[in-house]
Amino acid sequence: MQTILIANPKGGSGKTTLSTNVAGYLASTGRHVAMLDLDRQKSANLWLAQRDSSLPIIWPMQDERKNVEKADVMVIDSPAGLHGKNLDHAIKLVEKIIVPIAPSLFDIQASYDFLQVLSAVKAARKGHVQIGVVGMRMAPRTRAAVTLEQFLEQLDLPVLAYLREAQVYVNAAFEGKSIFDVAPHLAEQDLEQWADLIKWLEQP
Repeated sequence: MQTILIANPKGGSGKTTLSTNVAGYLASTGRHVAMLDLDRQKSANLWLAQRDSSLPIIWPMQDERKNVEKADVMVIDSPAGLHGKNLDHAIKLVEKIIVPIAPSLFDIQASYDFLQVLSAVKAARKGHVQIGVVGMRMAPRTRAAVTLEQFLEQLDLPVLAYLREAQVYVNAAFEGKSIFDVAPHLAEQDLEQWADLIKWLEQP
C-alpha cells in the first residue's frame, strides 16, 4: 500500500483541504483509498462523514480496518506541530510527502526548518521518499510564489502546484466532495492547476 503524508507543523497551512482533495482524486481513478485523520480537530473525518455513498469510496482508517487492509493507497492528514519522534515515525511509513504552504512570508519562513528536515531525510533515504511543496491559496508569479521558490532553490524541492483560493473547494467540502467529484465546468480552472501535482502523484 502506498502512503502519502500531507504535513506542515504550522497550523492554517491548508493540510486538510489538500488531504481531502488528494484522496478525492485518487478515489476518482478507481483506487481503493483509505484516509487517516491525525489532526485534533478531525476535520477530514467530518468531511468523510458528509460524503454520499454514491461517490467513490474513501475509507476512514479508524473505522474500516478490514477495508483498509485492502487499500491501494492511504492519505494521512497530519496534525499541526508534527515534529521530533512523531515526525520521524511518520516519515518512515510513507513514500510521498506533500507540504502545503500558505501565502505569507511568516508561513514560508516558519516552514523552512521543517523543509530542511525533510530535505535531509530525502537525501538519507536516497530516492525512497518523494517530497514536494504546494502553494495554497497562492497564484504563480506573485510575490509570495517568488519568495517560496527562492527558499526552495536552496533545498532542491519542487513546487508541485499553486492552488488558488476558490469557493469551489469550500462548497465541495460541505458535501463531503473534492473538486474531482463536482461537475467539471464548476472547477475547470482549479482542475487545470492540479495537472503537475497529478503527474507527480502518478509517478511510481
